[in-house]
Amino acid sequence: MMIGIYIVALVIGYLLGSIPFGLILTKLAGTQDLRSIGSGNIGATNVLRTGRKGLAAATLLLDALKGTAAVIIAAMLANGTDAVAANAAMLAGLGAFLGHLFPVWLKFKGGKGVAVYIGVLLGLFWPGALVFCLLWLATAFTSRYSSLSALVAAFITPIFLWWFGHSALASLFAVLTLLLFWMHRENIKRLQAGTEGRIGEKK
Repeated sequence: MMIGIYIVALVIGYLLGSIPFGLILTKLAGTQDLRSIGSGNIGATNVLRTGRKGLAAATLLLDALKGTAAVIIAAMLANGTDAVAANAAMLAGLGAFLGHLFPVWLKFKGGKGVAVYIGVLLGLFWPGALVFCLLWLATAFTSRYSSLSALVAAFITPIFLWWFGHSALASLFAVLTLLLFWMHRENIKRLQAGTEGRIGEKK
């Protein structure tokens, strides 16, 4: 029975996570295909390259909330002990993250996962989401690199969770962090080469 609940949680998470809000919003707004500009990514950063700040903000919010929604829905559907609900919620969070990165509807080519990472963290342990955002802002303020800010915040998040006794969450977010780093591998190369674009930089 529990295995069935966990499979359902993972699938629900994946389906919610795979909703490409960036692509949907830009199509509704009549902009060019999001996958044909900038990085070709479906996330908020690439939406911003359309020049539509409102659409980018909406994409960021909706991508985060689909992660949060997956966690909450799975916990409610589990309707068992606290442990079962917690495990179902974490699996849904993993599913949402994988769905965003590898959506079946877009031939498994999705976003880089930062907004969903925050949303899942918000649903599972909101202080962790607060710490992530503060780390992102501090790094962005000092370096003006959006990608570096996400990488620094994601690197520290599992450590923060483990330090405060949330070992299961720390393990989950260690996996999500590894996936996030993989999705940012080209950004990492550009950071090393000194060619990564800075926040607000005109090209």
